[in-house]
Amino acid sequence: MPSFFSNKKLIILLVSIIILMALIGYSLSDRENTTRPEQFMRDTVGWVQSMFSKPAHSVAGFFESVSDIRSVYEENKLLKSRLEEYAQISVERNLLRDENETLREMINLEESLSDYLMRPAVVIHRNPDRWNDFIAINRGSQHGIEPNMALVDSQGGLIGKVKRTSQFSSFVQLLSDNDRTNRVSAKIVGDQALNGFIEGYDEDRGLLIMRKLDIEAEIEEEQMVTTSGLGGVYPEGLLIGEVVEVEPDEYGLTQNAYIKPTADYYSLNYVYVIERTSTSVDPEILEEDQ
Repeated sequence: MPSFFSNKKLIILLVSIIILMALIGYSLSDRENTTRPEQFMRDTVGWVQSMFSKPAHSVAGFFESVSDIRSVYEENKLLKSRLEEYAQISVERNLLRDENETLREMINLEESLSDYLMRPAVVIHRNPDRWNDFIAINRGSQHGIEPNMALVDSQGGLIGKVKRTSQFSSFVQLLSDNDRTNRVSAKIVGDQALNGFIEGYDEDRGLLIMRKLDIEAEIEEEQMVTTSGLGGVYPEGLLIGEVVEVEPDEYGLTQNAYIKPTADYYSLNYVYVIERTSTSVDPEILEEDQ
C-alpha cells in the first residue's frame, strides 16, 4: 500500500505538470480569443506580479537614491576641501605679496636714509587693550638698541621711540600714546619752517595733534611735517605726516594742526630702529630750559 500511494502521488504530480505545460502552450499560441480560464490565469498572474514588482521597484529606487546622495555628498566634500585649500593658498599668496612689498619698501628706505644707522626689527607683541600706546620688538641691548632711539615703519614714517630694553627685546612707546610726557619736537616744512610739538592723538580720527604753533603763521593743508631734531631724541628730517586741518587752540594764543601720520600705527609688522649718529643736545638740558 505505501508503494501504491507513493506511485499515485508521483503520477498525480506528473499529470499536473503535463496539464500545466499544455495550458501554457495553449495560452502562448497565436489566437485572437482567449478562454475564461486563461483570462483568469493571466489576470491573476499580472496582479501578483504587480503586487511584488512595485515594492521591488521602490526598494531598488530607494537604494539607488541613497547611492546618488552618497555620491553627491562625497563630491561636495571634495569640492569643499578644494575650496578651503584654494582659500588658504590665496591667503598665503596675499601675505607673501604684502611681506615682499614691505621688504622692498624697507630696502628703498635704507637707501634714502643712508645718513642714519638703521637696524631692522620685527614687532613681536602688542597689547589689545593698549593698541595705540606700545609695541614690543625682537631687538634689545645685545643688538645695540638703547632707550630713546627712534623707530620708523617700512614707509619711513616715525612711529615712536624705545622706552626700555632687555637683552633681546625692547619696549617701544608709539607717537599715538596720549601720555602727557610723550611729545616730539617737529616742524612744518615750507618756505619758512614752523616749529611746534606733536602732543596728543585723536583716536576717533586717527590724527596726531601738533600744538604751540604761531597764531599768525599761515599753514596750509597737505604741508609735510617732519622731526626738527631739536628735542635731542629724534633725528632731524624723519617723516611724521601731513597737515589736514588747522584751528586755534582753546585760548586763542597758538594754533593746533591735525596731522595724518605717514606711518600706519594700526598695522605694524616690520620696523627700523634708528641710531642718531650726529651730536645732539642732551634732552634733560632741553627739558630744564623748557
